[in-house]
Amino acid sequence: MKSLENARNFFRNCESGKGWEACKEYVKGNGKFDCQSEPFAEVKEIKDYTEAMAGLANSTMPGSSFEIHASALDEKTNTVLVFATFIGTHSGEGGPIPPTNKTTNSHYVFAMEMNDRDLVQSITKVWNSSWAFKELGWM
Repeated sequence: MKSLENARNFFRNCESGKGWEACKEYVKGNGKFDCQSEPFAEVKEIKDYTEAMAGLANSTMPGSSFEIHASALDEKTNTVLVFATFIGTHSGEGGPIPPTNKTTNSHYVFAMEMNDRDLVQSITKVWNSSWAFKELGWM
């Protein structure tokens, strides 16, 4: 169950915008990252994703939050799944256009593969960025 605890700690630190310094103790190296969504298509390392989230949470959408709906560990594959909703209002600088003051409630899932030392070695993020961007008035 250490894998589940570490994955949840990583998730909370990352998604609340604490950046790489608060996340790296839970990750093997820089870790691998994959997301079939335009905003993160070029992001290949967990380290870079955590920094992108720090910028989003601290500049573009200050005061953003998330709600975890469910999390589970598949012991056979040592994979942790976290289903959550990101809640954020574009009130700060950053993003593709000036602040819209519109809010998104965007569902997403992390599939985190853990290694034998209970560290995150890779993440696949499943997220419908188009939905979020429409809610934010970005498209």
